[in-house]
Parts: sequence; structure tokens; C-alpha cells
Amino acid sequence: MATRKIVKIDEEKCTGCGLCIPNCVEGALQIVDGKAKLMSEKFCDGLGACLGHCPQDAITVMEREAEEFDEKAVEAYLHKKDEAEAQPKLVFGGCPSSRPMQFKVPNARVKTRSHARPSSQLTQWPVQLKLVPINAPYFQDADLLVAADCVPFAYANFHQDFIQGKVVVVGCPKLDDIQYYKEKLTQIFKSNSIKSVTVPYMEVPCCFGLVKAVEDAIEASGKNIHLKRIKISIRGEIELEEQAETAHRHHLHRI
Repeated sequence: MATRKIVKIDEEKCTGCGLCIPNCVEGALQIVDGKAKLMSEKFCDGLGACLGHCPQDAITVMEREAEEFDEKAVEAYLHKKDEAEAQPKLVFGGCPSSRPMQFKVPNARVKTRSHARPSSQLTQWPVQLKLVPINAPYFQDADLLVAADCVPFAYANFHQDFIQGKVVVVGCPKLDDIQYYKEKLTQIFKSNSIKSVTVPYMEVPCCFGLVKAVEDAIEASGKNIHLKRIKISIRGEIELEEQAETAHRHHLHRI
């Protein structure tokens, strides 16, 4: 143990948005139970590269007794993490939860004993971003909907207004690894001819992490993909609907 600088996370302020995660190159920070956590003192170099990326100012650098920073341990940890992420997790076939399927949407309403109800507009499976295969056939020439997974519960007409005519993936930037989302989306954009992306997200601060992951993935893919952002209130109203230039175009304009 030695007295040195190391990051401190204020859990009261932290919303679990995950924006700090990709800015810690040592992988010392992860989202655990909806909050940013320091995974190991020896992974943190104390330089504070993650500072300034937290919209809630929940991360500071303090001086206290802590394990020495161990660069070799960091390299071993990152190597193990890279190997785990490189392992094929999804195959065509096998478990129905990850097997890609396409189906047609029925034109007629589904009739029940008492009344007719709108039919589902979903045309593919799976929908979880962690489960969709990067090269699933339904991604070709698709208008992609990347939805925060709370949106369908808040917005009553989700199928008719958002899903209709689109391929859907959903995820939670607070509970999942936002860096994984960014890398997965980047590969989807690179490997397929995505025509447009619409991102409905909740008004809560952590949910903007999904928008940021999509923007960063478009830029990293090097493609010009039209982006539309839609903010939904907790009460299920559209608060903001914004057509956005692609992150890639923004990048070109800055050069």
C-alpha cells in the first residue's frame, strides 16, 4: 500500500450512464448494479483521464492509501477481456434466443373475443443488442431502430409509431457495457448497408449514453448514415424529435 492519487466515485451523483467507461483505457471502471465502480485499485493510474466525461461530476481524484498501479496486471486484465469478447457468442442455430429469424407482419388486426387489437409490427428476432448476430440478413438495406428498453413501456403506441417498417435492437446503457454497445453497433454499421438509424431514448440522464454510443459507432464505421433522435418523457410523451447529421459528417466538418 502507498499514498497516491486514485479516482473516487460519488455513488449519490452517479446515474450509471457509462460515459466514463470508454475513457478509462485501463478498464478500471465498469457499471455494476447501475453505478460506476472501480474494479481494482491496481488498475487505476490516478491520472484522471475519465474526468470531464461524467455529466454529473461524480468522479474526482483524491489522494489516499491504495494499492500501487500495476501496468502488467492491467495488460493481463485487458488481454483476458479481449479474448472473452472475441469468442463467438452467437451462432445461426442453437438457442432460439439468439437464432436470427424474419417474418411478415400480418395486415389485419388480431381479433379477440371482445375487440380487435393492433398486431405486432416486429419482423425479426432477436431484438436484444447483445444477442443479434452482426451479419443477420435482416440488417441489409435496413432502417434500424435502436431503442432504450424502457421506451416501449413508457410510450403507448411504440409498435405503430416506431417499429413499423424498421429492424429493431434494444438495450439499456445503464445496466450493460456501453463500450460493448459501441463496438457491436460499429460492426453492424460496417458489415451492413444500414440506410438510417432512429434512436428513441428516455429523458433520464443515463439513457443518453445509448445515443452517444450510436453516434460514436456511426463515426467509427466511416459511413454516412442518417440519424434521428427521439426523447421520450417518463410519462410517455415525445419531448424532443431531432433529425441529426451523422457523427461521421460532423467529424469531417471539424477537420
